Amino acid sequence: MNPDLAQLHPYPFEKLAALKAGCTPPEDKPHIALSIGEPKHPTPGFITEAIIEHLHGLSIYPTTIGTLELRQTIANWLDTRFNLAGHIDANSQVLPVNGTREALFAFAQTIVDRNPTNPLVVMPNPFYQIYEGAAILAGAEPYFLNCDAANNFIPDFANVSADIWDRCQLLYLCSPGNPTGAVIDQATLSTLIEIAHKHDFIIASDECYSEIYFDDNKPPVGLLQAAIAAGFNDLSHCVVFHSLSKRSNAPGLRSGFVAGDAKVLKSFLRYRTYHGSAMPAATQSASIAAWNDEDHVVYNRQLYREKFDAVLEILSPTMHVTLPEAGFYLWAKTPIADTDFTKQLFDQQNVTVLPGSYLARETSTGNPGSNRIRMALVAPFEQCVEAAYRIKTLIETL
Repeated sequence: MNPDLAQLHPYPFEKLAALKAGCTPPEDKPHIALSIGEPKHPTPGFITEAIIEHLHGLSIYPTTIGTLELRQTIANWLDTRFNLAGHIDANSQVLPVNGTREALFAFAQTIVDRNPTNPLVVMPNPFYQIYEGAAILAGAEPYFLNCDAANNFIPDFANVSADIWDRCQLLYLCSPGNPTGAVIDQATLSTLIEIAHKHDFIIASDECYSEIYFDDNKPPVGLLQAAIAAGFNDLSHCVVFHSLSKRSNAPGLRSGFVAGDAKVLKSFLRYRTYHGSAMPAATQSASIAAWNDEDHVVYNRQLYREKFDAVLEILSPTMHVTLPEAGFYLWAKTPIADTDFTKQLFDQQNVTVLPGSYLARETSTGNPGSNRIRMALVAPFEQCVEAAYRIKTLIETL
């Protein structure tokens, strides 16, 4: 067996199941799950119809690089959404993937060189646990940058030492952030690109929440957008990851893409060709339809706005919680330990949330997820409102 497998931490939901074991929630309160970031809004019908219409493609092996039509559709979307001024080539700078989760993991296996002493993969803390597992199984050491309220939940990149950047081979970003919803601004992204060039590492920006935001006049900036604005027109050292799971409420489609540095993507394509991870033809056709349509995305954002407005109106008077910049999570402070709060909330109110400490690692300055919970407002409007009232009830009884 690969000895590095023993270094992997239990997944947050394994720990959550153990925490809830033995609880007996009230039977008269139907269970409401706010713990998993799985979109529950209906998948647009035209996406489903595109799958059905193109099922005849099952008789053909798809190519790992995907169809030119899909890659060009993605390139067009990127160019329009992030103001790339045409600096994105569908032939060499776009690669479809079966969801960003598998791509974010596989990417580290491509990038990390085990030969130098103690290579680092730098990542935010709290973080999506795939980043950590990918680093460990690629033979690198995860290095965590805390995301605290004092810095608006953005890592303090300015205080990372040159020694750390020298050892860094891959920097994972998540903007908008999971679980905080924080968005890294363009100036910070441009500075990070300059640092990546100076110290020769790759930036992998997980932007799968980029299309869920609350001010139509302020869409979150992207890494490639910052690269073009800073004059890095070849997008070198920059790779972004996008998905239809959140944008189009299609997590079961398992469709996303990677885009950016052509040299890096050439190596990633080679890895993926051996990995055997080509996107089925019907999925590619449905993806083309989804990336070509914005109306359903605008409607999706409105549904989330309505839920956030209602839930925050209920919780704000009794709980320290604010509207995030983007995404569909609330990153709320708890009046008692986050694990105790989570357990009592399930035991007394039959509502499941995720302890913030399960999403982060202990550092010299503590666990930045402690005394916080992540609430995914993915359930239907009525369930989110009911959950908010139950959370308020629990707080008032503490």
